[in-house]
Amino acid sequence: MKVAIQFAMPAELHALPGARELAPFETVAGIPFFEPAPGILACAGGVGKVNAAIAAAILCRRFGADLILNAGVAGCCTDLPTGSLVVADTLVQHDVDTTAVGDPIGLVSTVNVTEFPAWQPDECLELLRRQGVSAVKGRVATGDWFAVKGQRASWIADTFHPLLVEMEACAAAQTCLRCGVRFAALKSVSDHLFSDRQAEEYFDFGAALEKLGRVVLPFAQALSALD
Repeated sequence: MKVAIQFAMPAELHALPGARELAPFETVAGIPFFEPAPGILACAGGVGKVNAAIAAAILCRRFGADLILNAGVAGCCTDLPTGSLVVADTLVQHDVDTTAVGDPIGLVSTVNVTEFPAWQPDECLELLRRQGVSAVKGRVATGDWFAVKGQRASWIADTFHPLLVEMEACAAAQTCLRCGVRFAALKSVSDHLFSDRQAEEYFDFGAALEKLGRVVLPFAQALSALD
């Protein structure tokens, strides 16, 4: 199985061992693409839903990925410790709202779903466990908003009940759904939405990046060995 790791920020990509020394093998639509291990692709496609969808579409259509692994840091709605790893089981887009025309909140038109499933989350947890890595699974809520403590964050938590909130994963999941490509997400907790120290946590997420960087490439290689 051809696996591509999709990050948003270069800092997330650079957490991979040796990634800073890698030269891109091709640049498409302004996005450099790398091969951090034989048969494994990687890119940092940019922050936000549109950037994520563009990068995912290129990985699917130009480079023929069989599975996209969206990886990065994310804000947490609970008290999971910083650096905790989360495998997405379902994903939603919290900023999609066509309720004015009678749709349920979060319904994404064209594909007409409110909840996007991730590929085999229990199998992903088992692969991590075999590598000696502890992780949990949970829902990821995506939207073009940097989530901070306040009424909007509370509404997202009460409406969609996510474990994590971030800005890319579900857009990539939507792209994969339309392209017929498998999708998985592995996130590292960088900050806590309802903490008074959230900003301080986010701008000091080195521990979260380090944990992710150690795990994500071996995890991608384990996925690539599957049928």
